[in-house]
Amino acid sequence: LLVLAAATIYFKYSPPPINSVAILPFLNDSNEPNAEYLSDGITESIINSLSQLPRLKVMSRNAVFRFKGRQVDPKEVGRSLKVGAVLMGRVVKLDNRLVIKTELIDVSDGSQLWGAEYNNSLSDILSVQDEISRTISEKLRLRLTGEDEERLSKRYTKDAEAYELYLKGRYFWNKRGEAGLRNGIKHFKAAQERDPTYALAYSGLADSYALLCDIGVVAPVDEMPLAKAAAQKSVDIDPLLAEGYTSRAFVKLAYDWDWQGAEADFRKALHLNPKYPTAHQWYASYLVQMGKFDRAREEIEQAQQLDPLSPIISSNAGLYSYFEHRYDDAITQYQRTLEIDPGFWVAHHYLGLAYAKKGSHQEAIGQLRGLLESPGAGPLNDGAVEKDPEVAASLGFVYASAGKRGDAEAILERLKTLSERRYVSGLYMAIIYAGLKDQDRALECLNKAYESRHPGLVLIRVDPIFDDLRSDDRFQQLVKRFEPMP
Repeated sequence: LLVLAAATIYFKYSPPPINSVAILPFLNDSNEPNAEYLSDGITESIINSLSQLPRLKVMSRNAVFRFKGRQVDPKEVGRSLKVGAVLMGRVVKLDNRLVIKTELIDVSDGSQLWGAEYNNSLSDILSVQDEISRTISEKLRLRLTGEDEERLSKRYTKDAEAYELYLKGRYFWNKRGEAGLRNGIKHFKAAQERDPTYALAYSGLADSYALLCDIGVVAPVDEMPLAKAAAQKSVDIDPLLAEGYTSRAFVKLAYDWDWQGAEADFRKALHLNPKYPTAHQWYASYLVQMGKFDRAREEIEQAQQLDPLSPIISSNAGLYSYFEHRYDDAITQYQRTLEIDPGFWVAHHYLGLAYAKKGSHQEAIGQLRGLLESPGAGPLNDGAVEKDPEVAASLGFVYASAGKRGDAEAILERLKTLSERRYVSGLYMAIIYAGLKDQDRALECLNKAYESRHPGLVLIRVDPIFDDLRSDDRFQQLVKRFEPMP
């Protein structure tokens, strides 16, 4: 009876579990600036591991990485993020040794829930991360099921060197841009060579190839098959990996134009991991292309709830309003995005187009020229056009819409010259021809974009830039050709 009474008192008065946590970016205290990939990668891996627990709210990478490199008060950060606990950490790499210091803070009173220092061989990094994740769940007083324990302990590779290469790949992938994606590909490939069964590395490789095509720096017919093969390999290796299905769904959506297959993969990914914001984000893009705007808004709202400070997710929420011709709503959303990240180019890009469709051409020109680092009223130089042909094309459209035909035609000529020495999508030239009301040449360029299978082509069904072409039978015939590849 005394034992029973003691147990009753313990459970009655034991503090409740803490069901939300923020993992702040670990500081790189090494003398090697190149070790930044380790501090960032360990942070992201702990976030991803704890996010597998369905009853624990874990702040996303985008939410916490804005605090990277800053001296912060964990109580204040925790309150601003509305979480119950904050984990802080430091990483020191000494040759093949790795020292990790951690501190878990209770936001309610600033007390330390747990602190530890790990001094291990670099080859033990996976074991250390597993132990940190498990200990956090214990110190937050979470009651884990057997399935939860299995989620926390799951490893995608047993090879520490492959894992380190994967961390480097994700580090560069997060930088985006051609150089970052190329570096990501290099390290993802190296990770696969170390461990040919590393499904996450294949998913990272697929996403890197796909984004290179999406930003228009390579011909999709050359690189998308590589993305497709890598995504398929990821799914084959691990049929329970949400990232693999999401990667494959994007390829089916943007390259194969396999609508049913893309939706099936998105649904599978979300079934496996309902807390994966990228799957919600890309599934919303699919729904927009199907004209299902109400459902797309539901998906992008879920993505925003999971990752409220992601600039790309926030921008996509504005993009869908833009596609619905709700330009004021789009402008408001892009301005919110720029409060999160004042330099985020996607928000500036489509803010410019939304202004243009409202007839506010000067504001539109200012946004787009600013992205190309070419302020003022003079003509764009070749370097500005080469920096971002897509933004240059949008500026050409705005010039044409504003009656500045000479400026629009000058950008068009520079794009043509650029296309003689590197890939430039026909879609970009079609955008300017649409602004110039030259439907014949616009359609000719759209057909060239179809031949190269540019990922952005599928959006012409909803993009306001092509409103004037939508009634043309040739345009409708082109849209009907978006069928799965044999």
